[in-house]
Amino acid sequence: MFAAEFEPAESSSRRRSPRAPVSLDVRIGKAGRTLCKVVDLSVHGARLQTYSALKRGTSIWLTLPQIGQVVAEIMWADDFTAGCQFRTPLPIEAFEALVGKDATR
Repeated sequence: MFAAEFEPAESSSRRRSPRAPVSLDVRIGKAGRTLCKVVDLSVHGARLQTYSALKRGTSIWLTLPQIGQVVAEIMWADDFTAGCQFRTPLPIEAFEALVGKDATR
C-alpha cells in the first residue's frame, strides 16, 4: 500500500478584475450586423456566445448596450464561444450599469 500526503497549490487567478455573469444581446462588426451574447463581463473583457466561429488573434468591433462600440481582441475561441479583451478597459460606471441592467442577475 502506498500513501502520500499533498498540499494543494494555491492558485492565483489570472483575471485582472472580477467577472460578472450576464446575458446581454450585443452585435459584432463595424456595421453591427452579427448578433451574439455576452455571458460574462469584466472591465477588461468578456466571454461571448456566437452564431459564427471567431478566430483567436482577430480584432472585432463589439456594440455594447449603453456604451456603443468598443474594440476587442479575441484571446481564445472554441466553436461558438470566445473570450475577448477590450482594447480600452470599460469605465467602472459603465460596467456596473451593464451588470445592473442584466435581468438574469
